[in-house]
Amino acid sequence: MDIRNFCIIAHIDHGKSTLADRMIELTETLQKREMKAQLLDTMDLERERGITIKLQPVRMKYKGTQFNLIDTPGHTDFRYEVSRSLAACEGAVLLVDASQGIQAQTLAVLYMAMEHDLTIIPVLNKIDLPAADPERVSEEVIKLLGCAKEDILLISAKDGRGVGEVLDAVHDRIPGPKLGHESDVARALIFDAVMDPYRGTVAYVRMMDGSIKKGQKIHLLGTKMEFEANDVGHFAPTYVSEPSLNVGEIGYIVTGGKDVTHVRTGDTVASAIPAEPLPGYKEVQPMVFAGLYPSEADGHPTLRDALEKLSLNDAALSMEPERNAALGNGFRCGFLGLLHMDIIQERLEREYDCDLIITAPSVRYEVKLQSKQPAEIVRASLLKTDEPDTAVISNPADFPDPTYIADIREPWVKLEIVCRKEDVGPSMQLVTDRRGVYQSLEYLDADRALLHFEVPLQGIVLDFFDKLKSTTAGYASMSYEPIGYRSGDLVKLQILLLGEPSDSLSTIVHRSEAHAVGGIVCKKLKEVIPKAQYQIPIQAAIGAKVVARETLSAFRKDVTAGLYGGDITRKQKQLKKQKKGKKRLKQMGKVTLTQEAFLSVLKRD
Repeated sequence: MDIRNFCIIAHIDHGKSTLADRMIELTETLQKREMKAQLLDTMDLERERGITIKLQPVRMKYKGTQFNLIDTPGHTDFRYEVSRSLAACEGAVLLVDASQGIQAQTLAVLYMAMEHDLTIIPVLNKIDLPAADPERVSEEVIKLLGCAKEDILLISAKDGRGVGEVLDAVHDRIPGPKLGHESDVARALIFDAVMDPYRGTVAYVRMMDGSIKKGQKIHLLGTKMEFEANDVGHFAPTYVSEPSLNVGEIGYIVTGGKDVTHVRTGDTVASAIPAEPLPGYKEVQPMVFAGLYPSEADGHPTLRDALEKLSLNDAALSMEPERNAALGNGFRCGFLGLLHMDIIQERLEREYDCDLIITAPSVRYEVKLQSKQPAEIVRASLLKTDEPDTAVISNPADFPDPTYIADIREPWVKLEIVCRKEDVGPSMQLVTDRRGVYQSLEYLDADRALLHFEVPLQGIVLDFFDKLKSTTAGYASMSYEPIGYRSGDLVKLQILLLGEPSDSLSTIVHRSEAHAVGGIVCKKLKEVIPKAQYQIPIQAAIGAKVVARETLSAFRKDVTAGLYGGDITRKQKQLKKQKKGKKRLKQMGKVTLTQEAFLSVLKRD
């Protein structure tokens, strides 16, 4: 059987899912009446937001050839989905919007495809738009890929123009799959997995060697589990059962596994053991961390179960149990970015009916300790195995006393911004305000520039993208990738209420930003903490040094309201008595941070 495995890669909104729709139509994989816009975006969230979140495979037949297509997301937060798709393919269709040209994410996914040694087919989409400029964009693509002008295909995925030529190019230019070893042992790579409520765990696989039949015993080499292949088949794009999956094909295997930890993305399925495991995927490193808590304490088991099921389908999600003084028991979760975090939150609320509270996002820091016995200073589970005197901390509450810290390292990223010529200055200013370091500038054409920076992840993780869009009138696009940890003058900013530190409100900031951040948090707290019968000082401090302060004035009870007439000393006596009482109350008083107050400070707007 002649087989072609390929995926469509592009920047956000350049038309990947629409091109996939036209291919499904042209190959008559589905009837016209079964078609709908963005057919492969099956999640409600994807259809509402108009973005692809999950990779989606589909098999098509065209001119006697089997085409296995994987539609991929475009947003940088889902780049792990793209890298997994690339590992299951031999080629990629690089889609570029003929009106917008090359954007930051176009470069990011292209470099990823080149790392996997894939054959690239450049395609310009949206040539039917009045603003389309195929000549200019073709020059950009030629400069980027070094290809000939005739290699670039011009299409309109919206009205189907040129889609047949793309399928012909896939057949002619992309090589068929290598047919693996001449051996009886079948091996397949799991590139995704889902938990089906009726059938158990379903693994999405790319067959590398041999074939796996329905009802056959299968072994998962990574988790050392053994299952029976209850069903095997391909995607059209729904599950279509088949007697077997053969070498080079992309399909699914229903394992029937009930435990989500048994079937892992990147694992190898083999028909017999011993077998050589396939090279899996680089373990994904979460970039942003936040606490997820149920709004009611009895929702904790439901949240844990939901997170475990989601982590099977989303290998970039990490989780570990955590306790917070204000919010109770929850989980510290790792995400690839804020959009990823937002999507996980919505999926938990919609698909698993969880009522959630999310704390402020932070990043992961490496803290080098001075002590001989670091396990006494931080939890042993936070220590790195290869560096026993270094702890990896994402929750500011876990930070040790500064006297035990030799050095703090924070994650840095390589940031690429594509913007108009007139936006270069404002973009550079925005990045340098976030402690970014300018690297280089190159022009893609006369009007558009590509800027390279190195910047601390903490600086771009919260509202940087929104600020960039508003600064550049919506024209700029960005992409980033981690480049490791670097030492910085980082401090733990503690919030003191009545002189007592509130761990749940502490944050890690650069010393130069401590005063500004402390001032903002103190002002917010002053608005949300209910007044008591005594003054409440709200302070932001680094160690013993207070960097910002607000004072919540006392709630004044009118103790002289019932005194009519008589000597003034009667009133003074009552006021003196009240003053003493307030002093006594302040000594024994405590500020209880309510859940609402906590959220108004920490929850994202």
